[in-house]
Amino acid sequence: MCLLIVAHQSERRYPLVVAANRDEFHARPTAAAQFRPEQPDLLAGRDLEQGGTWMGITRQGRFAALTNYRDPAQTAPAPRSRGELPLNYLCGTQDPASYLHEVARCAAHYAGFNLLVGRPGCLWYFSNSGGPGDNRPQCLAPGIYGLSNARLDTPWPKVVQGKARLAALLRQAAPDHDALAGTVGDRRRAERGALVGLDMHSAMDQLLSAQFIVTAQYGTRSTTTGWIDHRGGVNWRELSFDASGALSGVQEATFDLVR
Repeated sequence: MCLLIVAHQSERRYPLVVAANRDEFHARPTAAAQFRPEQPDLLAGRDLEQGGTWMGITRQGRFAALTNYRDPAQTAPAPRSRGELPLNYLCGTQDPASYLHEVARCAAHYAGFNLLVGRPGCLWYFSNSGGPGDNRPQCLAPGIYGLSNARLDTPWPKVVQGKARLAALLRQAAPDHDALAGTVGDRRRAERGALVGLDMHSAMDQLLSAQFIVTAQYGTRSTTTGWIDHRGGVNWRELSFDASGALSGVQEATFDLVR
């Protein structure tokens, strides 16, 4: 499970604000977010098992984020790794709409995913999971969006909570990393009644219902917070966590977008 809360042009001074958790098995090898020597304009983490990423931003303002779509009924391995989807966008030059329409043509090659891609002034969403007619790239209007392991803005308690907290934060003050991390940092599990209403009945649903997940084998590995301001300044931070949920690393970057 993962959690991503994004404010897209909802506040004039901050056209993009992000707070996100990456949840993964602790045994899966990962490199923390950094500018890569071979890709010096790209700030992103790296999945060392498959080579892809789950989120990143470039010096040109290209942004991408991925979450898996959870469907216990469909667990067969897919031919291609989902982590290449955000990475290919970040390293390419296509506009978001063209890129997602290209992805849509080969979407069946991947296990279920949600993908956000954008650049200053626009943000697009695509998923290869959902009902008939739902699987089309969407240009998102200004607003605050929440994404976990169902489709965009599915009202899971952790998503609803994160959107409300980010909206309140942006009304009150300029973003800062600690406050943004708090919008996705609740370790309490959702009430069982709230999950049953969403047809989430299993013990696993309950275990994974917290915004920040702590278990011995699987949990929140990192929290990423960041924003772009109206002058083109980028402020980014990634916190890494161990299996006990304790902080194990901090990566920070500030830079100006290349115009």
